[in-house]
Amino acid sequence: MRLTKLGHACVRIEHQGTTVVIDPGAFTEADATRGADAVLITHEHMDHFAEDRLRAAVEADPGLRIWTNRAVAAQLEGIGARVTVVGEGDAFDIDGLGVSVHGEWHAVIHPDIPRVGNIGFLLDGRLFHPGDALTVPPHPVDTLLLPIAGPWTKVSELIDYVREAGPGRALAIHEAVLSDIGQMVHGRLLGEGGPGAGAAFAQLTAGEQLDLG
Repeated sequence: MRLTKLGHACVRIEHQGTTVVIDPGAFTEADATRGADAVLITHEHMDHFAEDRLRAAVEADPGLRIWTNRAVAAQLEGIGARVTVVGEGDAFDIDGLGVSVHGEWHAVIHPDIPRVGNIGFLLDGRLFHPGDALTVPPHPVDTLLLPIAGPWTKVSELIDYVREAGPGRALAIHEAVLSDIGQMVHGRLLGEGGPGAGAAFAQLTAGEQLDLG
């Protein structure tokens, strides 16, 4: 399994000939879905879901399939069977790559801001993308994609989340709202310079690849 870090919350996963892209939103390269077999969308916020780009991708590639929650699927009306609605507890297969769905709600930004639905995706039982939530996967995973910065995040909660989830490694995502200095500070606190999250922590640049074994 190979991971390529794309912009913000978006990653490309390649596994045994299957390519899956997760959360190609407005802060991600416009061609992020090129060559993908499937796209997974955790929730409707624009930094994870860009409707116009996704519709263009579907039109350009008749074989592209999408799995997402009901709110996103409603915005993709007209694409038909290419979009599959999934939710907490569901499981499916993408050309031999097993995926299960966990979580229901976006993290609280503020009590006065309505919460939207949010689902996390567990791929091959070993890589978990939680979207914008601190959903604990059903078992410790090899790789946890960790959203390190947003209007709802707090470093102390991220540290406790990694400790509870118990992954082999945590890879930073959702960092586009941080300056270079902010990324350095967060990286230090979540990594060896902090109180310890119980897992190796890494930050990848856009386009950087990592062999997950």
